Amino acid sequence: MNQKYLLTLLLLTLSHFTYAQFAKIIDKDGYVNVRKQATITSDIVSKINTEEIVYAFPDEKLRDWVIVDYTDRQNENITGYVHQSRIKLIESYEKIPIKSFNDSIAKFISKDVSLEIKSEKFDYKKNKRYFSSTKYEDYIVEDKFKGQQVWGTDGTVPASHYTSITATIKGRNIQIPKKEIENLFNVNNEFAGCYYDNLNDTLYITTLNGDGAGGYVVLFKIEKGIYKARVVTMPF
Repeated sequence: MNQKYLLTLLLLTLSHFTYAQFAKIIDKDGYVNVRKQATITSDIVSKINTEEIVYAFPDEKLRDWVIVDYTDRQNENITGYVHQSRIKLIESYEKIPIKSFNDSIAKFISKDVSLEIKSEKFDYKKNKRYFSSTKYEDYIVEDKFKGQQVWGTDGTVPASHYTSITATIKGRNIQIPKKEIENLFNVNNEFAGCYYDNLNDTLYITTLNGDGAGGYVVLFKIEKGIYKARVVTMPF
């Protein structure tokens, strides 16, 4: 089945019950409480610091609460409920218009910001030596590339990969480090987005990639002209 069809199907399935997206914690106390249930009296299961990026699942049935998914610096997964007043959706920032895109390049341009995302077909034969496998109880999965977790393949051979992601912000050129993009496969430039927080001089680059069951979302953060972080997660 066509890779883009699978991604579109996944996106439609997700949007049917929630519009999941990246968000930033904005609590003035320096952190937000993550609760077990959608109520102020529910047990606190964890805390997330202000400015951290989470993946949020708004739901009208929850009213003022949002389900968030977050992986901390110890690689521990945190899932729970956060009051919606304590998050800011990344898509609420200024959206940088997309000028053009195809299978190999996507360009975004505004007055102060431009972004170019380049990708190409992946030569598996040439790069096979960089892959390694993990043995589970009764099966083996090729799930590491140059020592990093593989994203986007669900055990299949990668079809495409990034070659570069370059931003220009108010005259400053910033390139996402190669190590931050080399394990991200099956690129879908049509789902890429670019958002700029002018007040804090921060650029957010987001996209949904993968081959259906191997779908993943990724966010890159550039703050004051310096690359700061990457967040990758599965959107379900």
